[in-house]
Amino acid sequence: MLIYEVFKFTGSYEYIFTLFVLVILFVSIWELVNAGIELATNNLDGFENRRMETLLPIIRNLFLCVLAVLSALMILSEFGIDIMPLLAGAGVLGIAIGFGAQTLVKDFLTGFIIIFEDLLQVGDVVKIGDRLGSVEVITIRKVQLRDLDGTVHTIPFSEVSIVDNLTKEFSYYLFEVGVAYREDTDEVVECLKAIGDELEASDEYTNLILAPLEILGVDHFADSAVIIKARIKTRSHDKWKVGREFNRRMKHAFDEQKIEMPFPHQTIYFGEDKEGNAPKAPIKLFEELQNKSSESVGSKHKKQREKREQEEQQEQRDQRKPSSKKTPVPENKGDQQPETDNKSIEDNESTGESDED
Repeated sequence: MLIYEVFKFTGSYEYIFTLFVLVILFVSIWELVNAGIELATNNLDGFENRRMETLLPIIRNLFLCVLAVLSALMILSEFGIDIMPLLAGAGVLGIAIGFGAQTLVKDFLTGFIIIFEDLLQVGDVVKIGDRLGSVEVITIRKVQLRDLDGTVHTIPFSEVSIVDNLTKEFSYYLFEVGVAYREDTDEVVECLKAIGDELEASDEYTNLILAPLEILGVDHFADSAVIIKARIKTRSHDKWKVGREFNRRMKHAFDEQKIEMPFPHQTIYFGEDKEGNAPKAPIKLFEELQNKSSESVGSKHKKQREKREQEEQQEQRDQRKPSSKKTPVPENKGDQQPETDNKSIEDNESTGESDED
């Protein structure tokens, strides 16, 4: 009996020791691989470093999943559990999931192709569909963009059909400069070249510009401007900084050289005579418009003044009314006169008769 207890205890100890060794082994493998990846990443710069920043989270997640599955299978086999039925069941389950979650499978496949072909990386400014922003997170299933106001857009790879990468290796800042029709386009081109040379020679922007300003020429004629197109080649993420500085200097240069940059306005055309001369603007028209406007304003003020006077008169009439109540006057019924009046009439008639006698 004692021998059985010792053997039982020894067998339990062996299981615990085996489990402990397997855990230590897989944790050590994970830490060694993770340290090797980080060491290789620290020795890279620029484009290769951003490439590794994109692939590193994906590689870690895949390796962690594989390591976890292998460790679980080995532990189960050490406890005497047959893992072959589990593997067969996992295969059937994978087929069922593949048929039932086709969108999820499409996410993984599309994400793998996009990452493998290096269409985008962490830190790139991309446009996917109608979403524009900087890539912050890439997984095997989705990509996260953060736009200029801080909004985070999460896009599954199954929804990605077109990827516009604005910062792939290098960038161009495109200018469409509009000047008035009266300006000399050659003079404007020389001014733009001088601005580009000055910007490229500055200490702050000389390392950001990869090539001098390229003047493409007069591109088209707009409604009120002649459009001159140009572009400048910059580092991938610095085209907006260079473009804003170029626009600032261009505005100052155009103001100094009296080059008109058209803005929305309206021109009144009165036609031409037979000699090609434009007639003078009829001053009578402006005078009539001024008179009409002044009359409308005067009539409005007059109505307001009359209204105030009526209100003041009404207030004065209300103040003049007496506050005490009037005593009621008795009314006479019909055409009857009071008795005193009848008596006085009879006395007068009697006195009249005596006088006649």
